[in-house]
Amino acid sequence: MCLAERMSTIAHNLEDVRQRIEAACAHAGREPGSVRLLPVTKTMSTDTIMQARAAGCRRFGENKVQEAARKAEELSGEDIEWALIGHLQTNKARVVARFAAEFQALDSLRLARELDKRLHTQGRRLDVLVQVNSSGEDSKFGLPPDEVVGMARQLGQYDALRVTGLMTLAVFSADRAQVAACFERMRAIQAQLRDTDAVRVGEGWDELSMGMSGDFELAIEHGATIVRVGQAIFGARLDANDYWPGVTG
Repeated sequence: MCLAERMSTIAHNLEDVRQRIEAACAHAGREPGSVRLLPVTKTMSTDTIMQARAAGCRRFGENKVQEAARKAEELSGEDIEWALIGHLQTNKARVVARFAAEFQALDSLRLARELDKRLHTQGRRLDVLVQVNSSGEDSKFGLPPDEVVGMARQLGQYDALRVTGLMTLAVFSADRAQVAACFERMRAIQAQLRDTDAVRVGEGWDELSMGMSGDFELAIEHGATIVRVGQAIFGARLDANDYWPGVTG
C-alpha cells in the first residue's frame, strides 16, 4: 500500500471510529464530547502517527515506555502529546517524568512516590489514572477493586500527580455480560471515591478510561470518558522490532 492510500485508510478509519463513538453516545443519552478518543500507536511507525496527526489526533497512547520515549524524541518538533497506558516499572519513572502528558496505569504507592519525585526534579506535573483490575484475572495489572479507596486516600501527598480518574482492561470475552460487569464495577468504584470525603479533596475522579477496539461502544454505554483504540484505526499491530530494535519494555 502506498503512502497516500495508507493516509486515506487511517483518516477513513478514524472517521468511522468517531462516528461510532457519536452513535454510542447518542444511544446512551450522552453528549459526544463527553468521550475522548485515545488512538493507541503501539508498534506503529512515526510516519503512521503523523498520518493520524494530520487527521486531527494530537495525544497518542503507548504501552511501552522505551518505545514511547523514542517516538517522543523523534517527533519532538511536532504538536503531539503522549499517554502511557501500560504497566510501568518503578525504575522507569524518570523516563515518563521527562515527556509524558498522561499516565493511565498507576497501581502502587511506591510508583506514585517515585513519579512524584522525578516530576519535581523536572518541574512538571502529570495527569494520572489509577489502574484497576476489574476482571480479577491474574494476568492483568492493576489494584483489586477493594484496595482503590485505601490507596486513593494517600495520593494527596504527591502534589506533582494530578489524579483524574480510573483505568481498566475488561475481561476479553465474547460474553457481553461479563465485559459489562467489569465496566459497571468501575463505575461503582468511581461513585465510591466521589462519596468518600477523605479521598483527595478537589479531585472529581471524572475520567473512566475503559474500552478498546472490540468493546468501546459497550464501555461508553457504561460511562467511559476515554476509549483506547488501536486496531480499529491502524489495523493489526506490527512487530515492534521492525521499527524499534531492542525494545522490550
